[in-house]
Amino acid sequence: MGKCKQKTHKASSKVLKAKKNGELVYKKSNGNHKTAKDSAKSVRQRRNKGVLGKGDTRRLKDFI
Repeated sequence: MGKCKQKTHKASSKVLKAKKNGELVYKKSNGNHKTAKDSAKSVRQRRNKGVLGKGDTRRLKDFI
């Protein structure tokens, strides 16, 4: 029998995507509807992808 492999954490893999340089990116929340109450700057910033921090990336990279 071979060694046990780490299973993919399905919830995390649906939210996070790995870039070629090793960073994990995600879509920012609260940007889909009811954005009239927010400032234009905050709505604009939510269109961009968020990048996970270095410590979280190191911890999560194994099972994504």
